Amino acid sequence: MKRLFLCLIFAAIFLPRSAAQLPEVKSRRKMEQEIKTLRAKVANLEEELAEYKNAAEARDSLENRMEAIYEEDTRQSAHYTEGAPDMWYLHRIMETGNAISLDADTVSFKTDVPDSVLIRRLADMNSFIPLPYNEIVKNQMIKYSERMPQDMSSILALSQHYMPIFEESMRRYGLPLELKYLAVIESHLRPKAVSVAGAVGMWQFMYKTALGYGIRIDSYVDDRLDPYTAADAAARYLRDAYKTFGDWPLAISSYNCGPGNVSKAIKRSGSNDFWALYQYLPKETRGYVPAMVGAMYAIRYAKEYGLEPAPMSIPAHIDTFEVRNNIHFRQISEVMGISMNVLRDLNPRYYHDIIPGASAPEILRLPSGESASFIELQDSIARYRREEIFSAKVDVDRYGNSAGATVTKGFSGSPGSWTYYKVKSGDTLSRIAGKYHTTVANIKKWNSLRSDMIRPGQKLKVKKN
Repeated sequence: MKRLFLCLIFAAIFLPRSAAQLPEVKSRRKMEQEIKTLRAKVANLEEELAEYKNAAEARDSLENRMEAIYEEDTRQSAHYTEGAPDMWYLHRIMETGNAISLDADTVSFKTDVPDSVLIRRLADMNSFIPLPYNEIVKNQMIKYSERMPQDMSSILALSQHYMPIFEESMRRYGLPLELKYLAVIESHLRPKAVSVAGAVGMWQFMYKTALGYGIRIDSYVDDRLDPYTAADAAARYLRDAYKTFGDWPLAISSYNCGPGNVSKAIKRSGSNDFWALYQYLPKETRGYVPAMVGAMYAIRYAKEYGLEPAPMSIPAHIDTFEVRNNIHFRQISEVMGISMNVLRDLNPRYYHDIIPGASAPEILRLPSGESASFIELQDSIARYRREEIFSAKVDVDRYGNSAGATVTKGFSGSPGSWTYYKVKSGDTLSRIAGKYHTTVANIKKWNSLRSDMIRPGQKLKVKKN
């Protein structure tokens, strides 16, 4: 009885209080879970905001950098302009102009040219790749030929220089020459074009795809920017895509959205005919083939629409040299009087304006009229203001991004060296990793970071590949 009595007292004292606390414990756990969920959502929103902010800063940096370069170079001797703008100036126009939309589902234009004339003109182009005619294609034909005269004027001018390069690559692999027009759709023929997704260059190669096709990318060279190398890789990609799908419209679509998406569209539609699977392709890709037809048509019949190439000065002939020293474009420019714009136009692969020739021979392209002078002055160029120029901070790279690195006096051009990156507002580990061609895991390991959180002003140790 005594034991029972004690149990009853214990129950009277403790059990009601415990029962009363149970709802409070549940509520606290629920609140903690809700807080955890809200924190995750806030972190995601902060990440998205950082991405948008970083993109905006990159655009602003690019605009400011290009304006500064233009103002600087217009003060230099206009060796090859003779009153006409050079390629850089046209690239500048294209950079700030309106992008071509490939949203074929929303495009609708009217023209005074009868359908019968448009159909006949397409047939007269005698294209190896079939050029179908329907309302979607018609809209793109009208758009390129009638709705974007300023862009087309620049494209026509740049085509005079770049199209022969692309044709050579297509011939090398036995491909239809019409494929050269894909570069117009991809980039407006801008060597340093960068997409929101991170595709780079005139042929818009993503990093992993570029490496898969042997394109060199390191701290000083990105051959996605080089028209010759990128066109060769694009030709090999298209050749492989055609072997996979056996159809040029599908191979071309694959270049835009990848073979996986084209294969999915084939599976879902039950057909390998482009127009049968059209609606199953990603929205942007649907307009890709029609846009290519539109660009081909507008370039072929430019005169019928009063379209003329913008005035542009291009060196008539180009010579290629092997460089075995570390040379900055500014050394060449100041010693030889060649515009920095000309050097950048002919050698876009060096996106810090540095030729890292000491570790291995590198190529330099110059107007042929300067060949003798360069051969005579090469040693002098390599010594000219070397300490001063190579100690200067690299503020902005050729993509328009802050480089966050210093070219030191001991610059050797060899890969695998370390640098310190100062975190800026809007930076994320993933974006910094992409900039230095590494992974977030590596950056966290090198800096003993336990999370992905970084703060402006923080310095991160980064290995330059």
